[in-house]
Amino acid sequence: MSKVIVVTGASDGIGAAGARQLHKAGHAVVIVGRSAEKTQAVAGELGGDHFLADFTSFEAVRNLAADLDAAYPRIDVLVNNAGGVFGDQNRTIDGFEKTLQVNHLAPFLLTNLLMDKLLSSRASVIQTSSNGARLFGGIDIDDLNNDNKYTPHKAYGDTKLANILFTKELHARFHGRGLSAAAFHPGAIATSFASDTTSFMRFVYGNPIGKLFLQSPDKGARQLVWLAEGTPGADWQSGAYYENKKPATKNNPQANDADLARRLWDRSAELAGMA
Repeated sequence: MSKVIVVTGASDGIGAAGARQLHKAGHAVVIVGRSAEKTQAVAGELGGDHFLADFTSFEAVRNLAADLDAAYPRIDVLVNNAGGVFGDQNRTIDGFEKTLQVNHLAPFLLTNLLMDKLLSSRASVIQTSSNGARLFGGIDIDDLNNDNKYTPHKAYGDTKLANILFTKELHARFHGRGLSAAAFHPGAIATSFASDTTSFMRFVYGNPIGKLFLQSPDKGARQLVWLAEGTPGADWQSGAYYENKKPATKNNPQANDADLARRLWDRSAELAGMA
């Protein structure tokens, strides 16, 4: 059955690759991106709808949610894929560290603003996370902006850990009402997502030698497509974090902290102006 699937960060990388694969499979794919040129190019290629939103602005996220809600009677899958790793510690127009807002607070806000539509659609919410959550993540609920311990890769790892905790809390709060949620690690993918960072990750992802060890966006997108097309409870389990289409066996210990997931939700709602 054809699904209405919204993919953020779909103008490039695994978002664009996943959108192409989902379109080829017959789904109605809605492209969301920041770059007008890139987003329009992917949408034009697929003959689908597109929306522009810069996740460094909560106003842009609210406008996006309103536009999506008005445009579609149902949304079967929301793929929160937009994100990146950045350089020096910078604040957004809303006053938050850029990595925190783009990778976690903005998709948290978007998902919650669309919650009525997602619940009525019995939708799935898919989060693109990363093993950076395990390698670099260590959330301090009182210092989500990392004012005391900022490095680009720590900020990235924290937000990827937040994606997993958000997934688990989505399941805890809403699975009983028909919503399903999963997060996944796509693998080390040859994309431009680390091009703006001063972290060592820029060398890994930007160096020709490093790229020899990276997967293609098409391969990295297969897990995104598997989750988006699959049936929760049959093909995958809601609330889980996946790697290679299986529940991850290695994870950050904080990822299994139900109390932290609850407190992160409450704090995120406060920061995003929802509390």
